[in-house]
Amino acid sequence: MSSDSTTPTTDPETHRIRHTDLTMFQIDILAVCARLESSLGEVKGLAIKDGLEDVIEKPVNHGRLYPNLDDLAAMGFIEKGKIDDRSNFYRVTEEGFRVLDERRDHIARAIDGGA
Repeated sequence: MSSDSTTPTTDPETHRIRHTDLTMFQIDILAVCARLESSLGEVKGLAIKDGLEDVIEKPVNHGRLYPNLDDLAAMGFIEKGKIDDRSNFYRVTEEGFRVLDERRDHIARAIDGGA
């Protein structure tokens, strides 16, 4: 796992990795990739990098992005496939959307005052 990653734990009831096991950078990667999928279909790493830079408003190093994409793929949150010898595409899996949904619920509860 990259240095940005936490050691994943699993929810004892579902045996699934929870949103709290991911870094904010990884959550942002999932969110950007999901957003780009709807318009681009096959999302390349460079498009994710550009989308992240728009969100966090600072440069994203390739040495940080790609190890985190690989970690997310290893955890089953992103599907990684080949476009050609030099390019991969990334797609958020059902589990990735589950984690994003979990994070959205967490933030909604905080905004709504715990309701």
